[in-house]
Amino acid sequence: MARVVVSLRIMPESPETDLTAVEAEAKTKIIDFAGETEFKVEIAPIAFGLKSLTIMFIMDEKKGATDPLEAAIAQLDGVNSVEVTDVRRTIG
Repeated sequence: MARVVVSLRIMPESPETDLTAVEAEAKTKIIDFAGETEFKVEIAPIAFGLKSLTIMFIMDEKKGATDPLEAAIAQLDGVNSVEVTDVRRTIG
């Protein structure tokens, strides 16, 4: 089985949501789901002060769908929605 790079976009409930705290909690959930991994994090402006948080990480393809992970992150305080925006197989 291959390893895949997954991109998750996390939308906060409001512009006042502490994205640093959401990022830390989401990374914990990702490690619980995928095991130790590397992360790349991007924060992008959306509108009216609202920013999205995108976390990219690598996981084993054997894990299957990320639905349980998305549900766990969606339950975090300050999170409005979570969606997988990209999944790609790695080379090597």
